Amino acid sequence: MIIELVKYPVLTEKSVRLMDTNQYTFDVDLKLTKPQIKSLIEQLFQVKVIGVNTHIPPRKKKRLGYTQGYKASYKRVIISVKRGQSIQILPSERPENT
Repeated sequence: MIIELVKYPVLTEKSVRLMDTNQYTFDVDLKLTKPQIKSLIEQLFQVKVIGVNTHIPPRKKKRLGYTQGYKASYKRVIISVKRGQSIQILPSERPENT
């Protein structure tokens, strides 16, 4: 149930660049508050969260024939982690076969 609240990590150019400064980007459930997000990330990844920044991007239109609707809304979160700790989002490099 806890893992369902964090939908997925965001991998854009900016979010990958922020990983060098111990900041990680996730899309989470719209109902979560900053304290809930902080405790959730600390439980899932066993790291110390220093700061939580959130924003809700505008919804995008979706069209199917004549009917028009909107994609589901979400909350984007940028998590700042204590120096020296990290969250493994990208797959690690494979060892070379020699």
